[in-house]
Amino acid sequence: MLALLGLATVLLVLALIMTKVMSPLVALITVPTTAALVGGFGLQTTQFILSGLQQTAPVAAMFVFAILYFGVMTDAGMLDPIVDRILGGVGTRPTRIVMGAALLGLLVHLDGSGAVTFLVTIPAMLPLFERLRMDKRILACVVSMAAGVNFLPWTGPTLRASAALHISTSDLFRPLIPVQVVGLVFVFLVAYLLGRREERRLGLGAVDPAPPVARQLTSEERALRRPGRFWINVLLTIILMVVMVTGLVDPAIVFMVGTAVALMLNYPASELQRARVDAHAKAAVMMAAILLAAGAFTGIMKGSGMLAAMAASAAHAVPRTMAGHIPFVLGLVSMPLSLLFDPDSFYLGALPVIAEVANTFGIPTIQVGQAALLGQMTTGFPVSPLTPATFLVVGLTGVELGEHQRYTGPWLFLASIVMTIACVLFGVFAL
Repeated sequence: MLALLGLATVLLVLALIMTKVMSPLVALITVPTTAALVGGFGLQTTQFILSGLQQTAPVAAMFVFAILYFGVMTDAGMLDPIVDRILGGVGTRPTRIVMGAALLGLLVHLDGSGAVTFLVTIPAMLPLFERLRMDKRILACVVSMAAGVNFLPWTGPTLRASAALHISTSDLFRPLIPVQVVGLVFVFLVAYLLGRREERRLGLGAVDPAPPVARQLTSEERALRRPGRFWINVLLTIILMVVMVTGLVDPAIVFMVGTAVALMLNYPASELQRARVDAHAKAAVMMAAILLAAGAFTGIMKGSGMLAAMAASAAHAVPRTMAGHIPFVLGLVSMPLSLLFDPDSFYLGALPVIAEVANTFGIPTIQVGQAALLGQMTTGFPVSPLTPATFLVVGLTGVELGEHQRYTGPWLFLASIVMTIACVLFGVFAL
């Protein structure tokens, strides 16, 4: 009975989110609550929800303050000299231009937002591609790869996996650092190869550099810039990254303190501080609400026993000899799954079930979460029709969606496979 009720709950949540009948926030709260009441748990349901919220609250807090922190740093212009230096250094050599686009995308994606990465990187690099008549599919490809491989602790997939599996983002991310390094090396290798191929196609080589492409800032953006505080902002960011990755302090506290310090350093007046928080609050609050709703969902599914019952039933269908391969197989198929599941429905609906099945065979839950992060809405999000960022890429570059998917998809899939193999070699999970 519990297994069927749990299955119906998960499928209904997936269907409502994917068909956009309900927002993820509403579906994740109403469906499991109704299921628990139907299952006869009554007011005990509230205790399940509170248990889930307690697990998810630190993740939601980290996301809110990470968004605010990187928003403040972007407003203050921390990335401006880096962006300008890259634009000024690539010249008209296609190989340098392509690799510069990948590097710029990687650096801008430090804020964890794919949309911001594309909005900053593509307009900055597109004039160079158009001037030399370079294939704009390459620009879409390398920027997508740089953002997709760069799954940081404060990016959406990591946060969702952390909330769904009740594992800290630091614990999920730290073992994947060498794997991500391998992925980034692969990105720049692909960028180099695509750039060299474009040089041969255009008949270009080491030609004289063209004048740097100057970025134009609006008057409002210029008023917010704090160029005199560039190095102190960089130093503060490096300190936060080191403290967070080493696990010395909980990530939520790291970004909470960092945001306060960043506001005091760059915008001492209380009116300016309030304005900067207001400017970035919408994105922060919406995602935090979804994460808390995910806590309610997983709290009910676990507390009621529905998740364990589903896993026990599913375990009978998995041959014991194949059980040990679950993380490896999930890593291989995680990128294509981005074309079928949006991030909320996969990480908050399907992943807990997969993890519970794996757990019945003695496979650590954390390995399932790490395998999913190798492709599901990481390398997969820039070509998935289920994410707005994909349409942002094709809209900014002027490339047709189908062309972008055919050109970029195989490279993203290969990046995911390379990182999955790296996970095996580094001992993150077994083959």
